[in-house]
Amino acid sequence: MKGVIFDIKEMTVHDGSGVRLTVFLKGCPLRCEWCHNPEGLNMSPELMYKKKKCIKCEQCMQGCEHEECKPFGRCIKVCPVNALYVCGKEYSSEELAKIINGHKRIFDLTGGGVTFSGGEPLMQWKFLKEVISLIPGIHTAIETSGYASKEIFADAVETLDEIIMDVKLFDEEKHIKYTGVSNKLIKENFLYLKSSGKPFIIRTPLIEGKTDGEENLSLIKEFIGDARWETLPENKLAKAKYEMLVKKVHN
Repeated sequence: MKGVIFDIKEMTVHDGSGVRLTVFLKGCPLRCEWCHNPEGLNMSPELMYKKKKCIKCEQCMQGCEHEECKPFGRCIKVCPVNALYVCGKEYSSEELAKIINGHKRIFDLTGGGVTFSGGEPLMQWKFLKEVISLIPGIHTAIETSGYASKEIFADAVETLDEIIMDVKLFDEEKHIKYTGVSNKLIKENFLYLKSSGKPFIIRTPLIEGKTDGEENLSLIKEFIGDARWETLPENKLAKAKYEMLVKKVHN
């Protein structure tokens, strides 16, 4: 099987126990107003543009015959200052497993492993499950919004070693307003996770004026009970990524 990855970070220490390899998969069903990884929202590879590097030579707009350039309507190879690049690459399950297995020694030494993040990695669950079958003996974790069918979520909980799950907003109307989807399924999946006996962490991003209110945090705390809970500061640097995404091609 094949999946689309937009980043692979080595030596991460905040995505589970020990030193980890974090694999970021493209595609997400949520549209959080504060999304820290906007380049991971869409499933397909996307063009990124570093405006500050661009010298306005417009060579990329002259057209080309490269197959990999055709989806973007411009040449991604000709830029003399590398202001253009494609975010998102297709990997086979064997290719990704080979990369992960190549880090097994450091995982064994540090008690680490691989963490699948995104985007929403459960959107590519069949691909991930095949990858996991090819990396025996490596600790596996996932960072998920919890917004997936009950069947997929349950299968992921059973398959993976650790779950890191977001609970962003308790109020359903606010959840719809700020993320684009209801949180009913997320709450149901959390209750399943809590009863599963599988190690897990709940995370809440602290977004000013949206998720960081005392009422929201109190309701989340009451809902998750004695579960391990982490709050994360807002990543204000993510705004630069939105400017880099090329949403329209100007001919």
